[in-house]
Amino acid sequence: MIHELLLALSGYPGTIFTWNKRTGLQVSQDLPFLHPSETSVLNRLSKLGSDYIRFTEFIEQHTGHVHPQEHHTNQPNQTGLHGIYLRAFCTGLDSMLQPYRQALLDLEQEFLGDPHLTISHVNYKLDQFQLLFPSVMVVVETIKSQKIHGCQILETVYKHSCGGLPPVRMALEKILAVCHGVMYKQLAAWMLHGLLLDQSEEFFVKQGPSAGGAAANQEEEEEDLGLGGLSGKQLRELQDLRLIEEENMLAPSLQQFSLRTEMLPSYIPIRVAEKILFVGESVQMFENHNHSPSRAGSLHDLSKTQTAHSGRGELRYCCVIDSYASTLSHLWTLMVEESDLLEQLKIIKDFYLLGRGELYQVFIDLAQHMLKTPPTAVTEHDVNVAFQQAAHKVLLDDDNLLPLLHLTVDYQGKDSKGSTGPRDGATPPQDTSPREVPPTGWAALGLTYKVQWPLHILFTPAVLEKYNVVFRYLLSVRRVQSQLQHCWALQMQRKHLKSSQTDAVKWRLRNHMAFLIDNLQYYLQVDVLESQFSQLLQQINSTRDFESIRLAHDHFLSNLLAQSFILLKPVFHCLNEILELCHNFCSLVSQTVASLDERGTAQLDILVKGFRRQSSLLFKILSSVRNHQINSDLAQLLLRLDYNKYYTQAGGTLGR
Repeated sequence: MIHELLLALSGYPGTIFTWNKRTGLQVSQDLPFLHPSETSVLNRLSKLGSDYIRFTEFIEQHTGHVHPQEHHTNQPNQTGLHGIYLRAFCTGLDSMLQPYRQALLDLEQEFLGDPHLTISHVNYKLDQFQLLFPSVMVVVETIKSQKIHGCQILETVYKHSCGGLPPVRMALEKILAVCHGVMYKQLAAWMLHGLLLDQSEEFFVKQGPSAGGAAANQEEEEEDLGLGGLSGKQLRELQDLRLIEEENMLAPSLQQFSLRTEMLPSYIPIRVAEKILFVGESVQMFENHNHSPSRAGSLHDLSKTQTAHSGRGELRYCCVIDSYASTLSHLWTLMVEESDLLEQLKIIKDFYLLGRGELYQVFIDLAQHMLKTPPTAVTEHDVNVAFQQAAHKVLLDDDNLLPLLHLTVDYQGKDSKGSTGPRDGATPPQDTSPREVPPTGWAALGLTYKVQWPLHILFTPAVLEKYNVVFRYLLSVRRVQSQLQHCWALQMQRKHLKSSQTDAVKWRLRNHMAFLIDNLQYYLQVDVLESQFSQLLQQINSTRDFESIRLAHDHFLSNLLAQSFILLKPVFHCLNEILELCHNFCSLVSQTVASLDERGTAQLDILVKGFRRQSSLLFKILSSVRNHQINSDLAQLLLRLDYNKYYTQAGGTLGR
């Protein structure tokens, strides 16, 4: 019977110890010579045999390393689980079972030497596995039931290894070390050679754009920021600009990569993952352009971590990755000196951030009639002609620069993958949906810039789209300011005519609107853009580390979006309402040569009430947080609007 027990515990049940797929290994009930206490001990041991059989089934199913047993048929993998991380887990699991197999062999030798040993001796020898096997079985069942894949297996094993049972922790750490061997080889291939060896999509670096962008945007739309500033989650999403990658059309030989965040284990910080992504992209960039960055020192250390690390060596490889990233200092020379990064930033500032104000002033005048109606298939061509004409009028005749800039107009029915294809770096505007008709061409206007190698690793399509968001906002403010100035010119032309009470209301409203828009424009251009841009240049000039430049640039762009209130919904919505009211007012004034008729007076009254309401709301929002340090941007805008206390004396309401 003892030999029957040892065979059953080894995965070979018989007539005394029977196997059932649902209940597992059990002592036969037809043995009258067994005392109930003996049956209880044998059933306790049978649980070990059941777990061992299920372990070997799992290993065989996914690796074929274990010979098939008589108690089950050898069926192909029907669970959908696959991949090299799963095979590594099975390899580690098989090595974890080796002490158990050795314990059974030792017991067989002991029973052959002393036939008088009892079942209690078997129970004593195998007691160390009574806690281990059920705990590891939980991990196996979790992987099977949740179909855990790739690097997610690392996270599952790691979480279960954080318990308080030393035998369980040590066993799972050994399994984790085997799984880490796969990850280290993928890391070495990626960071040493720029190769992404991931046929089953298991690694946390992937080729192509991030899959979570749309869901994140939807969640951001549903979440109200309130008046307290940005939430931590939204700030992280904003600063993680490199996660939302688009198709790279800048250099066909280079492929775009992004993080597969759902595969990233929790013990690898996102900062380290971004460095891994950045280093691999940089190495691939040099490989594809016949450059050969130095790979000595810390680079060689990374390949050694495949065997040097065990269980929880994540701190070591984090340091190795940091060290390797720092060895790419020559990338700073390539980007800043050879590619003239500062000049590229100035181009971005001039065109995306309206630094060339005279250019856009002329462009607004030339394109006004083209973009005041819903766009058509020819609108994009027409506005680009107008843009070129505006550039020539302001003596901007750089033949090398202008071909790199292109205005895009999204319209209903436009196919971004048409015969001509989008220009390099092009991304669709975010203000409108392809299924909706843009109300005007201005709402569908965007700017693309063909970034030259190797600056594309800094100015990614996702980054350029963030600039596009700021571009559309700044252009709308500049356009309204220009319209209000045009209304002032009309007022000067008609000042010799007899005026009425309605005219007084009209021109007073224009004055208040111009007061607000002019100060908003000054705040955006001076307090935000010039201030942040000078800080960015200072940070670039004070470092020779390219990654520090990239982080400084991401921080610069994040501050633009935050300080211009694009992300602070109550303020941004209020400002947009004010801009719309100003635009409607200018349209009313421009269309009416003489005094307003009854209908025009009614429209003017609606505009006056709307502007009062929105200006009052803006004042309340700005005043409510003027003493909060986190909302210093709001306080600065309030300072611009209320520098002479006129806003306060008017009761926080303009347009009276």
